[in-house]
Amino acid sequence: MEKNRIGLSIILPIYNDAAAVKRFLPELFSFIGQLEQACEVILVDDGSKDHLSAAYKQFKEQLPQNTALRLIQFSRNFGKEAALTAGLAQAQGELVTMMDADGQHPIVVLKEMLDLMHTRDVDVVAAVQTSREHESLLIRTLKNGFYHFMQDTHRYELTPNAGDFRLMKQRVVQALLQLPERQRFMKGLYAWVGFSTLYIPFQASPRKTGKSKFNYFSLFELALVGITSFSQRPLRWISRMGLILSLLAIIYGLYIVGDTLFFGKDLAGWPTLAAGIMFSAGIQLVCLGVIGEYIGRIYEEVKQRPLYLVDKVWDSRDQK
Repeated sequence: MEKNRIGLSIILPIYNDAAAVKRFLPELFSFIGQLEQACEVILVDDGSKDHLSAAYKQFKEQLPQNTALRLIQFSRNFGKEAALTAGLAQAQGELVTMMDADGQHPIVVLKEMLDLMHTRDVDVVAAVQTSREHESLLIRTLKNGFYHFMQDTHRYELTPNAGDFRLMKQRVVQALLQLPERQRFMKGLYAWVGFSTLYIPFQASPRKTGKSKFNYFSLFELALVGITSFSQRPLRWISRMGLILSLLAIIYGLYIVGDTLFFGKDLAGWPTLAAGIMFSAGIQLVCLGVIGEYIGRIYEEVKQRPLYLVDKVWDSRDQK
């Protein structure tokens, strides 16, 4: 199997999911074995603590004849976005897909993606999750609000519930790898590079083992990365809010001067002064916080640190 003749690369980012991978890979190998093209499976171990490498030999022995297996181990946990980027950098297939190793991305949907890619003139086939009943009402509401806030239909559109489960041509992968930012929000990067995309609905399979690594805090952090990387609206809102508050302050000042000069009324100043100072201070702190988020992202980018560090690479094609 020549490296430059790989037809399909499958990327699986993994973090403390060794048990789920052991269940999922045999099903994936069974599907790949039915394909006529050469394939590769790239496991990206994002600093797991459950000794995924110990099971590598078992995975290697189960490989179909048309498949190569690669395990990339990070030196520590760098996050799913970094793991996906590392997988994309290593993928050599003409077509590249990314799937969750917990089995929630059905293999039957991958087959549908491959069929559509071969019959339709598109560069990307992306799966859109039709139902998120496993998530709380609060999470669903916050996600809907986030996607609504992030829309920029003049340049690109962020499709709600379209995640990393997608099949892409190699030229789309190369376009994604040209984007150098360290603070990566992959859903935004997919939308930013564009290319013709076909969206198909799917229902996520129940998780058989383990639990999601995303909680309220991690989702909030990811949302902040997305907003500060792809939207300047918070900064524009700060400018508009400052202008509105300044105009209100001028109007109120003119009202006080007129009321005093023409009607001779004394203004009870302490409550108004105290409330005004507290309100103004609160607004300033909020504005500084928003600006600080953007400055923090700039700080991370200008340091030019690598997105991830690889500890070891295991490849079934090595003869050693």
